[in-house]
Amino acid sequence: MSDRDKRSGPSRRALWDERHAARDPIESFEPDPTLVDEIGSLRPGRALDLGAGDGRNAIWLASQGWHVTAVDFSGVALDRGRALATASGVRVEWQLADLLEWTPGASRFDLVTLFFIHLPPDERRDVYARAAAAVAPGGTLLIVGHDRTNLADGVGGPQDPTVLFTPGEVAADLAGFRVDRAEVVRRRAPDGGGPIDAIVRAVRVTG
Repeated sequence: MSDRDKRSGPSRRALWDERHAARDPIESFEPDPTLVDEIGSLRPGRALDLGAGDGRNAIWLASQGWHVTAVDFSGVALDRGRALATASGVRVEWQLADLLEWTPGASRFDLVTLFFIHLPPDERRDVYARAAAAVAPGGTLLIVGHDRTNLADGVGGPQDPTVLFTPGEVAADLAGFRVDRAEVVRRRAPDGGGPIDAIVRAVRVTG
């Protein structure tokens, strides 16, 4: 627990442990449709899922032949992910770590994903920069979150505008990458009024 967490009451980790314990699963057993759409055609290799939660995306990636490392700071979520992976017959390496403190070390991955990791701008840039550093040459970085317009025009998501972002803001920080997609997309919903996401897919330039 950081000094900031001690001063502000229950830690973020404790709050997310409580959220995960209260719902099984917290979102869905199915992978995020954007993940399937964006990387379904990639050749499987080493994948890193940051902020993996209870593992729905990591487990799907493993089922597609990826060698997956999933990182989250909720022990409750990771325990559930382990159980789901076992039930699905796939292997995932689970790592308990706070993304504000996590570093990739010497590890490099063919795919790095961050889904709905909403942080204040300074923290977000730091976490996203370390995620980008984990991408191998020729590898793909996929970042998906709620676009800032979701607050007024979308559905759900954080209600704090300071933790929302635009695709352009994320893409502008990706030195050494070729940005293949940086778009605002409204997710499909039966009534047409789904959440509005920011999607950034980029490839680390080789050479």
